[in-house]
Amino acid sequence: MSKIFFLAINSLILITTACNSKNQRASKEKSINDYAIIYNVLVSDSTDNYDVFKMNLDGSEKKNITNLPGVEWSYISIGKKVLFLSDKDTCRRCFLLYQTNYVGENPKKVSDILLADSWMSSRKNGLEVIVTPKADSAFYIIDLEGNIQSRVETGLPYSRDPVFVNDGHQIVLRGGLTKSKLIPGFNEELYIIDIDGTNRNQLTQYPKKDTTAGRFGYKAGTPKLHPTENYITYQSKQNGKYSLFAVSIDGKKHWKLTENVQNEGWHDWSSDGKWLAIELFDDSQTQFHIGLMNWDTKELSILTDTTYKYQQSPNFVLKN
Repeated sequence: MSKIFFLAINSLILITTACNSKNQRASKEKSINDYAIIYNVLVSDSTDNYDVFKMNLDGSEKKNITNLPGVEWSYISIGKKVLFLSDKDTCRRCFLLYQTNYVGENPKKVSDILLADSWMSSRKNGLEVIVTPKADSAFYIIDLEGNIQSRVETGLPYSRDPVFVNDGHQIVLRGGLTKSKLIPGFNEELYIIDIDGTNRNQLTQYPKKDTTAGRFGYKAGTPKLHPTENYITYQSKQNGKYSLFAVSIDGKKHWKLTENVQNEGWHDWSSDGKWLAIELFDDSQTQFHIGLMNWDTKELSILTDTTYKYQQSPNFVLKN
């Protein structure tokens, strides 16, 4: 009786393990199939023509989803919505905000506010977006009808690339102590502020002895929030190479995020935290690719080819 009982238990364990393994594989496949990657491509250098492209997580079905003559850049997708900046209805590089889906259907204008070239973030289940108005160091929080909900003063001469943290109650941003990198004393770092602009604290500190970023390289590039592990990731040129680094929300813990051979730049996390899309490039910046890392295994795949030189700024969008 005892032997039969243990055989039954062992069989049940084997069946349960097999089912769990099958479910994990199915979950992984579902994650892969549900996402697409949106990225920006320099289609024509001579005409300064950038467009927004999409592709599957295996690099298949690449498509130009904006296909316009001017400059189109996407820095955020919200669920199934792809938001992108475009100068198609204004002057050169005078950007308004538009939205479409991952295959470029039914594009429409979101806002008449002139915006800076800056990453964005959303809160309240995608109902509100934080953007950077052109020629301003403040941020606007707008709804998807383009209405301004609030203005956030940062107290810094230069503020870009805001990301909501702590359920939208705080903002992490890339800030400078002068209005431009052209002005001495810029000292780019990441900061965190409350949603009303108060209680500003510096999160990063670029190594004082490191001069390899020079005047114009990123010392603390665009911040991104890991959606499940709740820390900030960013690019920084240190020891002569662009790499991804991380910092806790309270600024108490700092670490190097990845160990890729290539230079690493703008990046994005999938909403489930399982995938990391990274802009990768060589030291001379002669070729830019989009890579995809499985965050559990750290396996990295290159998804793009050499059809275009500049393939940058990936972000994840849901297909279904």
